[in-house]
Amino acid sequence: MLLWGGGWSALKLLTPHVSMEVLVFWRFFLMSLSFLPILYYLKAPLVLNKTSLSFILSSAVLNIAFMIFSYLGVKHGLASAAGVIITTLSPIMTFLLLALLFRKKSPNIQYFGLFIGVVGGVIMLELSSFELFMSGANIYFLLCAIIWAGVTLLAQYSNAHLHPIHYSFFISAIATILSFFYGYGKGLLDVFDQNISFWIALLYLAILGQSVATTIFFLASGKLGSQITSSFMFLVPIFALLIAYLFLDEALESHVLIGGSLSLLALYFINKKTLKSG
Repeated sequence: MLLWGGGWSALKLLTPHVSMEVLVFWRFFLMSLSFLPILYYLKAPLVLNKTSLSFILSSAVLNIAFMIFSYLGVKHGLASAAGVIITTLSPIMTFLLLALLFRKKSPNIQYFGLFIGVVGGVIMLELSSFELFMSGANIYFLLCAIIWAGVTLLAQYSNAHLHPIHYSFFISAIATILSFFYGYGKGLLDVFDQNISFWIALLYLAILGQSVATTIFFLASGKLGSQITSSFMFLVPIFALLIAYLFLDEALESHVLIGGSLSLLALYFINKKTLKSG
């Protein structure tokens, strides 16, 4: 959770130096390379079929879109706001998508949590002022939350066909190929003109904040169970706020703190039945 929370500050440090196309490619390229020793450690054969390929291609496209909007949001907004808004709204959006698209019925306590989450989202995104919302970074954060909800659903249904680590590797590998063509001719080699601080942030974002953190999460899920492990997600926005405050000197915005607190409360109610059974 600490590694994930720090990813937003790392992204903020990178955005002034290279273009979006360059950063998207190198993030996925380095992430793919970092998965190789993890795959060797697992010693499980890579298996790919038509069903899993459809999940992977869809997730790769969504991951690229998520990275694009994250870049734009953090470039024009605060890393702390991104860490709180996206992290808290994504699971709420996931619950909403399940309810609307699949007509999944849930206990009333979870719908109460959804209501609180919507209120928290309105406060965080400053939706009371449409002009302010459209002119700022919050619209990108909202798009990220919606996209990640789709990624979450795809990941959930892909578990029956592919190991989660293999799934993450294939996504990053295909996203690398797609983002290469997306960024070709737009200065992909510009990263070699950057200083050591840039490379530390880039390696953190691609390796520690992605491959290593994801692997730890999946290993913990196997030992603790997915319900208990998922409950630790509540720590991500807290770490995102603290790291942005310490390393970027970002002020803690009141609407983000209030809305984020309501959204965390909403996640508690949405996951209340799951956490209790875990």
